[in-house]
Amino acid sequence: MSDNGPPAMSKIEQLRINGQLPSPKGVALAIMEVSRRDDATLDEVARVVQSDPALSSRLLRLSNAATASGARPVASIREAVRRLGMASVRQLALSFSLVDQYLEGPCTAFDYAGFWSHSLFMAVACHELGRLIRCASPDELFACGLLAQIGRLALATVYPADYANVLATESRGAALRALERERLGADHNDFTAAILADCGMPKALAEPVYHHESPDAAGFADGSRPQQLAHLFFHARRMADLGCAPVDERHGGVSELLRLGGRIGLDAPALGEVFDSVVEQWRDWAELLKVPAGPLPLFSAIADAPVPRPEESLPATRNRQRILLVEDDPMSRMMTEGLLDHLLGCTVYSAENGKEGLALALEIMPQIVITDWLMPVMDGLDFCRALRGTDWGQSMYVIMLTGEETEEKIIEAFEAGVDDYVTKPLNIRALNARMRAALHYVKLLEAWETDRAQLKQFAAELAVSNRRLEHAAMTDLLTELPNRRAGMEALTRFWSSSQRTGQPVAALMIDVDFFKSINDRYGHAIGDRVLQAVARAIQKAARRDDSVSRLGGEEFLLLCHDADPRAALLVAERLRRMIKAMTINVAGMEITTSVSIGVANRENSMPHEDDLLRAADKALYGAKKSGRDRVCLFANGKTLGG
Repeated sequence: MSDNGPPAMSKIEQLRINGQLPSPKGVALAIMEVSRRDDATLDEVARVVQSDPALSSRLLRLSNAATASGARPVASIREAVRRLGMASVRQLALSFSLVDQYLEGPCTAFDYAGFWSHSLFMAVACHELGRLIRCASPDELFACGLLAQIGRLALATVYPADYANVLATESRGAALRALERERLGADHNDFTAAILADCGMPKALAEPVYHHESPDAAGFADGSRPQQLAHLFFHARRMADLGCAPVDERHGGVSELLRLGGRIGLDAPALGEVFDSVVEQWRDWAELLKVPAGPLPLFSAIADAPVPRPEESLPATRNRQRILLVEDDPMSRMMTEGLLDHLLGCTVYSAENGKEGLALALEIMPQIVITDWLMPVMDGLDFCRALRGTDWGQSMYVIMLTGEETEEKIIEAFEAGVDDYVTKPLNIRALNARMRAALHYVKLLEAWETDRAQLKQFAAELAVSNRRLEHAAMTDLLTELPNRRAGMEALTRFWSSSQRTGQPVAALMIDVDFFKSINDRYGHAIGDRVLQAVARAIQKAARRDDSVSRLGGEEFLLLCHDADPRAALLVAERLRRMIKAMTINVAGMEITTSVSIGVANRENSMPHEDDLLRAADKALYGAKKSGRDRVCLFANGKTLGG
């Protein structure tokens, strides 16, 4: 231990006060200071950002990554800052500042480059998963992913020698956190929480980050936003674990990712698309931030990679195993074929040298290969090396027939990829024993392949089931529009985006006039057809980025992104006229109807999204009270129009 002794939790605060925790410098610090002022504007923040070309290019990249496909790309820093919002710009500037400052450090056991490579992968994964799950702004999630493990960097920075000793134990997960608390008085998650607080990260994001390593133990309510976020961070962490794992350890993460993908409605191909997209962006970001990013195959290649070869245990089988015998001596070949066929019940294919054996192996895909060492054209060692050099030959079990028993020769054979050997002349009992081990390997191998196939199938079925359930839970069965729950979630997203970017957002409450009389006169079946026709009309009138939902009964909600009061009124009036002019043909009858529409925009006096909904509802009441078939606007506490 150092002379300072282990820090108690209160000491984290002392370290923060003394400036010993990793903290932003330069432009990032200036952005934080500007954004803390109550009168700060986005234009001021943009001017500070423009003074740092590296930060400018990074924010432009992230802003364009969050832009919907087909939309005009962001070209100016001012527009990028406006789209991202002040809070996100502050968090991202701090994150990038920390990456630039701590690409290396004093802790000899801490892999700084690997840490940032993994953190960057997690950041991109958070961003992409956030676009799918929509529980927070993707750019905020990017910053969360980049800083989710920042406490580990803090420990390596503040206590380099002591933390090197902790890391030398190779502890992971809960064991690592326990050891950190024991030796340093607090774990890396505690330090992460302190740094996130310094970043101005809202508690709604910081708390799920704190619990992301064990989200199920956090105690968040099922289905709540904190639980969704904690699981999103956990999912992104596992994607980063797989992306940064050594080649021989990647297979272990595939199964868990398939299971996690199934939980959010992603089958294996869909999960692969997300993962591959993350990898591509990770490489681009790594180049921009000067962080290492090693080569990585497509997710499908990782998932379908050959089973890793066991080093000590001999694993696999079914009846009539396919065995390839490569032997140049005819008498020895006939005798060995007979033993394998009659005594062990295997199907034997023969080749006279390694070159023939390689071609035949590709054709028949044997589970077990028995090869002589000394042969013309291509000997047993070269044959084995060539076999192991292919993807399809990795998992075959190879037995070498040899007259050599010197230690050097046996080591050479194993280094070439041989699994076992039998000395010549052949001993039946020895061959039988070796074959039992080989068949055991084949049996375990087949079981593993079956489990992998079943897992993929299960993940695909789970993903489809979850997509159906989610669609059903968020869809109105009659009109096939998003239902009230989906509408409220959309309202939260639109509200948050408006707060972050300063762009206006409008809510249009739409009510079908005298709908009860339609039901009373024509019956509920006809009334349902009228509602369906109105729903189609609202969808047609909505812009691409707008949100339409049925709140219940004859009431609908249309949310308009980036629409000021004038634009919202134009949308509402166009919709009112469209429905007024409609003729609904049902069962030989021609039915007409009309709608009343209440319009409201987010105002500075509204602290919550519910206030916007209440304002639109008041405007709707004004439209109905004024005689229906009209549009009213609620603004500055008053109902206008009618």
